Amino acid sequence: MTSGNIQLLSETLAKAKAENRAALIAYLPAGFPTVDGGIAAIKAVFDGGADVVEVGLPHSDPVLDGPVIQTADDIALRGGVKIADVMRTVKEAHEATGKPVLVMTYWNPIDRYGVERFTEELAAAGGAGCILPDLPVQESAVWREHADKHGLATVFVVAPSSKDARLATITAAGSGFVYAASLMGVTGTRESVGEQAADLVRRTRATSGLPVCVGLGVSNATQAKEVAAFADGVIVGSAFVQRILDADGDEAAGLAAVRELAGELAAGVRRVS
Repeated sequence: MTSGNIQLLSETLAKAKAENRAALIAYLPAGFPTVDGGIAAIKAVFDGGADVVEVGLPHSDPVLDGPVIQTADDIALRGGVKIADVMRTVKEAHEATGKPVLVMTYWNPIDRYGVERFTEELAAAGGAGCILPDLPVQESAVWREHADKHGLATVFVVAPSSKDARLATITAAGSGFVYAASLMGVTGTRESVGEQAADLVRRTRATSGLPVCVGLGVSNATQAKEVAAFADGVIVGSAFVQRILDADGDEAAGLAAVRELAGELAAGVRRVS
């Protein structure tokens, strides 16, 4: 039985902590702008300094995602992206870099594909786990059983609205790290990431020893530094996607742009204590 790379994910986050910095976690959807182009973009982001990459499984109704990622998902879906392409993206990105690659997906595609089949294929591809923003913890037992069997992390999302008792329930069920949504709402770049996120990280840490990584709203090195001061990881998605959209079909320009942004953000997360 193939085993996924939850251990590699944990070691990567621990190494960043040992270096007195936050980990840089980047998000890019599979199949955007094409399957091959998406794989090249992930390699470029790793090359620029990302520690971990989340590969988005494009979905027609992405409730957590703002307009930028919705646009990318739409391009990928119109291009005919399939779950097999997502697995290939994970496999090629991990094999080329040796770094941890997760899948971020809504529950419906996994449910339709089959939990056992999905976890087995993700582990075989070298995946480190899954971020499941819309799977309620109380309905996650079957998923977690298969994920544990295949050495995959189960990353749940917590929000500023989560009460302390709810946080404890979520973190007890999760593994790998906890995804702290910095604010209420959808993904996208924001002017400020703010105090809500710091409070959420503090409350989440009180319930768990898992690393707490903050996403939603971080788009530049200044914000990355701000979040790195209190979080174990900084998650950036829309800003990377926007760079590729701005390149308007010029693949070389898009790759250069995401590599450059990763470098700026990687400098930002190397906080001075």
